[in-house]
Amino acid sequence: MGSLAPWAALSPSSFAKSAQGKSKEAEIKRINKELANIRSKFKGDKALDGYSKKKYVCKLLFIFLLGHDIDFGHMEAVNLLSSNRYTEKQIGYLFISVLVNSNSELIRLVNNAVKNDLGSRNPTFTGLALHCIANVGSREMAEAFAGEIPKILVAGDTMDSVKQSAALCLLRLYRTSPDLVPMGDWTSRVVHLLNDQHLGVVTAAASLITTLAQKNPEEFKTSVSLAVSRLSRIVTSASTDLQDYTYYFVPAPWLSVKLLRLLQCYPPPEDPAVRGRLTECLETILNKAQEPPKSKKVQHSNAKNAVLFEAISLIIHHDSEPNLLVRACNQLGQFLQHRETNLRYLALESMCTLASSEFSHEAVKTHIETVINALKTERDVSVRQRAVDLLYAMCDRSNAQQIVAEMLSYLETADYSIREEIVLKVAILAEKYAVDYTWYVDTILNLIRIAGDYVSEEVWYRVIQIVVNRDDVQGYAAKTVFEALQAPACHENLVKVGGYILGEFGNLIAGDPRSSPLTQFHLLHSKFHLCSVPTRALLLSTYIKFVNLFPEVKGTIQDVLRSDSQLKNADVELQQRAVEYLRLSTVASTDILATVLEEMPPFPERESSILAKLKKKKGPSTVTDLEEAKRERSADVNGGPEPAPASASAASTPSPSADLLGLGAAPPVPTGPPPSSGGLLVDVFSDSPSAVAPLAPGSEDNFARFVCKNNGVLFENQLLQIGLKSEFRQNLGRMFIFYGNKTSTQFLSFTPTLICSDDLQANLSLQTKPVDPTVDGGAQVQQAVNIECVSDFTEAPVLNIQFRYGGTFQNVSVKLPITLNKFFQPTEMASQDFFQRWKQLSNPQQEVQNIFKAKHPMDTEITKAKIIGFGSALLEEVDPNPANFVGAGIIHTKTTQIGCLLRLEPNLQAQMYRLTLRTSRETVSQRLCELLSEQF
Repeated sequence: MGSLAPWAALSPSSFAKSAQGKSKEAEIKRINKELANIRSKFKGDKALDGYSKKKYVCKLLFIFLLGHDIDFGHMEAVNLLSSNRYTEKQIGYLFISVLVNSNSELIRLVNNAVKNDLGSRNPTFTGLALHCIANVGSREMAEAFAGEIPKILVAGDTMDSVKQSAALCLLRLYRTSPDLVPMGDWTSRVVHLLNDQHLGVVTAAASLITTLAQKNPEEFKTSVSLAVSRLSRIVTSASTDLQDYTYYFVPAPWLSVKLLRLLQCYPPPEDPAVRGRLTECLETILNKAQEPPKSKKVQHSNAKNAVLFEAISLIIHHDSEPNLLVRACNQLGQFLQHRETNLRYLALESMCTLASSEFSHEAVKTHIETVINALKTERDVSVRQRAVDLLYAMCDRSNAQQIVAEMLSYLETADYSIREEIVLKVAILAEKYAVDYTWYVDTILNLIRIAGDYVSEEVWYRVIQIVVNRDDVQGYAAKTVFEALQAPACHENLVKVGGYILGEFGNLIAGDPRSSPLTQFHLLHSKFHLCSVPTRALLLSTYIKFVNLFPEVKGTIQDVLRSDSQLKNADVELQQRAVEYLRLSTVASTDILATVLEEMPPFPERESSILAKLKKKKGPSTVTDLEEAKRERSADVNGGPEPAPASASAASTPSPSADLLGLGAAPPVPTGPPPSSGGLLVDVFSDSPSAVAPLAPGSEDNFARFVCKNNGVLFENQLLQIGLKSEFRQNLGRMFIFYGNKTSTQFLSFTPTLICSDDLQANLSLQTKPVDPTVDGGAQVQQAVNIECVSDFTEAPVLNIQFRYGGTFQNVSVKLPITLNKFFQPTEMASQDFFQRWKQLSNPQQEVQNIFKAKHPMDTEITKAKIIGFGSALLEEVDPNPANFVGAGIIHTKTTQIGCLLRLEPNLQAQMYRLTLRTSRETVSQRLCELLSEQF
């Protein structure tokens, strides 16, 4: 109680009451009187005893907290630090923590007192000193004590309360001056505090280690197994086992959350025992979420849900356990209809990330109706925005039209703050998943009608680009925009689209009397006077195009161009166009007009400006963006992040129906003399590359994971994360490689190189683009790879990355998952056709069979997903045994097409599989069998 005495003497006292008087003037008068009294006491001849000094310093602190400046008393407060009485020392430290500026000349004196107390055998005094260091947190204090505090923290005789304070004090100094906290022998010892018997120490240590591990992951990697062990003991304990740290029947929720966050600093544990124990912990947390609540109080549900959401974040971060991902998705699905708004928001946010995982995407899709309902009924705009994000993330070919329709419907009543983002997402989804491009045209025009003010130039540029590049939709687009323009009120963006498309393809609908050339012109010109200058300029270009397309309207258009409103227009651009177009239509022959005004050639493909705009709106890319990126399947997409412009060496003009993926424009790898090792450096960014490192640990396992999927994290260590997004069509493919810098330090001389053997180079053509040699801390760079399968192959390219980090040379090699099955085209077959073809491929050299033990749980749905992900069509009701799986497809190469049939026979009792593959080429059968066998 002694520590409360100074405040007891202040607040209820007559001084405190009179200081806060009835008026401001009375308060100031009373405070000035007291300040004068204190000043006289400090300057008096009579030495003050410790109690009086403490009392007056405490009054000064109280006056300061009332909002008045204090310009004396600091030395008296410093003197209190040397007292042996706790109450006097406490007030001294309190005054110093609140009033002493970090640049004050007194800091040196304060540091001396703090140093004495840090070395004191009285743990209470040590605690006060640590609190003062943490509260002031100045660079001077960090320089003075950053080397001392770790020693106190790991000393064997330090009391638990002091360890807690030391850990939190060191954390504070590291956050303010990380360069002054030395890493040393103490780092390996501080990790073992996670095993401390005192949970308060463990909690403080977990906060410190998590922050340190984010910047120095290699130093603290041993914390993973200890964190898993401690977490396991917490989640399996009864609430009565940890009474002091049980919060409303939830054992140590704060510590559990901190441990789960610490584990998110690292990839999944490599040790099978640790990994299995962590999986058990996560399963236990998910199981407890299903149990009836032990209390109706909100504190119980808050603590329980905090642990649950952090566990789900860890499951998503690891992205390696299909069962856990699906269970997490189902658990979040239950929260989507919870009465608590915050829980609905968090569930939607977490499911957005889950939707990007190959394993949980289908599970997320099952909640589509609930999410759509949230979009319609939620009162909170932030929850509605997360619902839009989730619909965007879960969209694929199977549900694209439903999701786009719901977004368009919501757009009519959406909050203005999120309309532009919804417009961008609708435009991206409509293009990406358009099976029928007439639907795409209808969607974009509807988008302009509903939210024209929010349709950026990038959106209407893109629809024009697609219409110009696809001759199968040009007539429909012309007819549709013509009909849309007949509405009395048209948005200006619709006039732009209509003007451009009719100027290029109006002739395709001119045969209909209802859309004759003159009718088209009058319809466009009726909008002319309502438009801005840029749109009028575009319409003038449309008119001169009409002169070439429809000679019969030449006179009418020349009259318009000749009018004073055009030739004498105040706008220079409009005036110049009118003059030049009029002169061109007058003096040029028909042949010259046809040449000058011929139909626009197809646009070269480039990165989608819509996608780029959405990324910019969402903020700069980070390493975690890769995990939150849109999930794409090669069988489900028409677009995606569009390729960069083809290089000049591939500048053959594509046909109007050019592949919008840009896959048809993949030039071959530039060939050159191979290195002495016999390999071919496909992508050389330096004159003298260093020796290639051996494959990184776990590279083969990660490679196998990508056989049946196209997107995800290929490699991750404490410094670098490598992610992939790829899409394949027939014998062509495009892969985007994302390099993420997980540190706060720049990567210099960053050089990725693709390495192929001679045999592989002959059968697989690759082309890459160089990346920026500098990767900023926390940033991510992207590299595109164009792929062409020339003939069947068995090897895979090696991706070698070399860079400098903090002056140290880094060299990493991983296998790039470009495998033969990526060039599968699924083929649907009836039962009779399948077995007829099966018999035709009965030669011994055409069949390869493998009988093997199951490596993973024999789950029917996961097996189906893997066969589909492998690339073949899954043929239902073909095999007489319904437990068997059969598939069919065609491997496309540049030189030939190879038909493939497969049959997978599971034996649940023996936990075995028999896989049979039949193709027209033995090497293909052998390779496909090897790849697919590893998946089960």
